[in-house]
Amino acid sequence: MQHKQILAQGGNVHYWIDKKDDGVDCIVFTHGATADHTMFEKQIEFFSDKYTIVLWDVPMHGLSRPYQKFSYRDTAEILHSILQEENINRAILVGMSMGGYSSQHFAAIYPDMVKGLVALDTTPLGVQYYSKSDLWWLKQVAPMAKWFPATILRKSMAKSISETDYSYQKMMSILKPLSKSDIIEQMRIAYGKFTHENRNVMFQFPVLILVGDRDSTGKVKAYCKEWAKQTGYPLHFIKNAKHFANGDNPEQVNFEIQQFIRTINDSEKQP
Repeated sequence: MQHKQILAQGGNVHYWIDKKDDGVDCIVFTHGATADHTMFEKQIEFFSDKYTIVLWDVPMHGLSRPYQKFSYRDTAEILHSILQEENINRAILVGMSMGGYSSQHFAAIYPDMVKGLVALDTTPLGVQYYSKSDLWWLKQVAPMAKWFPATILRKSMAKSISETDYSYQKMMSILKPLSKSDIIEQMRIAYGKFTHENRNVMFQFPVLILVGDRDSTGKVKAYCKEWAKQTGYPLHFIKNAKHFANGDNPEQVNFEIQQFIRTINDSEKQP
């Protein structure tokens, strides 16, 4: 994949692209909080032969550090700039956890550029889903992390989202270069900005919700069930997987994404 970067208001943002001929579907993968683009390596192995692939390190994460004044609106504008730079007019968005928030903000602003959205172990935008106590607890995630020594914090975070040794080791490798203060700041911004920028949205393009059947991160499973109930979006559980479902069970996640894209393409071909 070709490694590139784009200059944004808050700093340099790094992205990776494997571009195919015109007419080939593009998939944009957006990672979760405290992670980076490498968490999708099992998806790249599967999809890179047939699709244009875009990965990026969201501002304040991975190589896209340091970065000033993070906002989800900003991430949407940066992703728009990346797609414009690469002459990509429409894409399938796959957003994992925090990446689902960036993807939904992008989709709300640029709906014509979205062919479909895969919400992977994430939760919906929409003020109706979250109680005041829910929002209060989200704001406590970063302060509570301060009580853990750095080594224990990394191990507990990796363990809590991973069912398999692969996912655990991958997350540990991502967290290793981060200081404790880096991790806390990423969590503070990710959850704090979510509560501040949450908004009601309505999507006209296809949406697929995927969540690990053993995902115990917050109330993710409960939110996904309510999201599917209120919108009618299909909800599929990834077997034997926690929050890092695309690492725990990449075979099913890849199959679900591939079938989703095929269904969209088949529907668009119909008169």
